Amino acid sequence: EARADWMDKIRPQKRGDFRQQVNSWWSSLTEGQRTVTGIIAANAFVFCLWRLPAMRRIMFTYFTSDPSSRALCSPMLLSTFSHFSLFHMAANMYVLWSFSTSIVSLLGCEQFIAVYLSAGVISTFVSYVAKMATGRFEPSLGASGAIMTVLAAVCTKMPEAKLAIIFLPVFTFTAGSALKAIIAFDTAGLALGWRLFDHAAHLGGALFGMWYVTYGHELIWKNREPLVKAWHEMRTKNPGKGGG
Repeated sequence: EARADWMDKIRPQKRGDFRQQVNSWWSSLTEGQRTVTGIIAANAFVFCLWRLPAMRRIMFTYFTSDPSSRALCSPMLLSTFSHFSLFHMAANMYVLWSFSTSIVSLLGCEQFIAVYLSAGVISTFVSYVAKMATGRFEPSLGASGAIMTVLAAVCTKMPEAKLAIIFLPVFTFTAGSALKAIIAFDTAGLALGWRLFDHAAHLGGALFGMWYVTYGHELIWKNREPLVKAWHEMRTKNPGKGGG
């Protein structure tokens, strides 16, 4: 009987069982986690493209942001999904996953996607301006600028929320204090010319996130409310067929 149980555990699972487990896992996720799953998958796909030697020239041209490059506009968005280092991607995606539930609860799925993509473009543009001003034309990549927008938006709306660092779980601090520390760090890095991170992109993303949740929602998103309502009606028109 023990041997039979052991054999059942190592025997390949049936396709139906695997699908059921995937559906169960997907149902256990929050709306925010389901929303960012696609973003994380896109980042993982682009990360794999960096491993292909034949794609290296295309990746440097379109998936890194550099004001001296011949391609300027498309990298402002595409570089947001680009990571060359596994640790860099894992850290960014962990932060995005951690804040996904809060940001989607604040903005909703559609508005979050719009803000995230806009944040990638805006943070890259701020990076362009800083590089042109300092004359340091270095390629940048990563989702940090867009993720800084997410972090800043949540910390601005919930400044008293308790946060912790994964390696120091016993040390907690408020979201408002964390936001102030991040802005001070990136401002110092930009002023002193540190090259550890793209401090201009981080700072641009954080300031955009603070501005958007304070003023941008009223000035921008509410003017698109009729279009969003029409989209929701189209999605929920036939809930029995998967539209909901």
